[in-house]
Amino acid sequence: MKICFTPRHFQHKSQQMLRIAQEIIDEFEADGYILTLRQLYYQFVARDLIENSQRAYSRLGALISSGRLSGNVSWAAIEDRTRRAATQPNWDSPGDIIKSAAYGFNLDRWEGQDTRVEIWVEKEALAGVFSRVAQELGVTLLSCRGYLSASAMYSAAERAWNANQEHMNFQILHFGDHDPSGMDMTRDIQDRMELFCSGSGVYVNNPRSTGFTPDAVCRVDRVALNMDQIREYNPPPNPAKLTDTRSHGYIQEYGKSSWELDALEPRVLADLAKARVQACISDPGLFADREAEQAEGRELLRAAARDWDNIALKLRPTLGQ
Repeated sequence: MKICFTPRHFQHKSQQMLRIAQEIIDEFEADGYILTLRQLYYQFVARDLIENSQRAYSRLGALISSGRLSGNVSWAAIEDRTRRAATQPNWDSPGDIIKSAAYGFNLDRWEGQDTRVEIWVEKEALAGVFSRVAQELGVTLLSCRGYLSASAMYSAAERAWNANQEHMNFQILHFGDHDPSGMDMTRDIQDRMELFCSGSGVYVNNPRSTGFTPDAVCRVDRVALNMDQIREYNPPPNPAKLTDTRSHGYIQEYGKSSWELDALEPRVLADLAKARVQACISDPGLFADREAEQAEGRELLRAAARDWDNIALKLRPTLGQ
């Protein structure tokens, strides 16, 4: 939706940039993806339309903001996934909430499989790219927002313990930047999950206790961004941050360039995630049966929503009993 709040005349070069931006936005929107400003910027860089620099990113951001205010770029075109308003949903009738519940009815499709799978992504801004895969395949999605907090890591360990009680392994698929901190985050997740899942915890307030954490199997796989993907997709590089305390070891191993996860197209990231999650399904037949059962449950709810008036007539005499 394009709405003009502040009319503005752009120079020819800026008009061309806005036109290209809308074309890129439309291209990804056709596949169901709404880009962040960072993702749009990397599309410009990948097409050699602007240089890869903070200055170019800031200029593009200012141009897109002006383009939206002047009615040249749709307000629905760019998504800010880090700032969301929390609103309470409202319904026209109980039937409407049943209809909505049909879309949210999920069975545990991983029940009976060998592994519980979770997708962890370094940046909250990229969570929208992975949410479709997580919903489609019924796995947990966690936005780490950099290094994960101790509380969130402990909660993940609890999920690993619970999976172990179901005789299942616990698999974390990690997606992060290929830079000094982004690479180290995978190591940090592995180390702290090993600590929490090692069974070495002891109740401090119970000296007679020998422990409280059960052993749990947890595997952490870094799915992206890796050097093989950098060679295949050739995302635009950035200088490694020399101020990062981890830069010395990174530069020794990978050189002075770094790459952001955002630089890969959303479709590529989604395909990588989907392929790795599907590879963890040990019993495809059982998984398909659970999907069919889930689809039937959703259809039953939709049928109840369609027939809500008749259902309400039958239920009203029982109210207050």
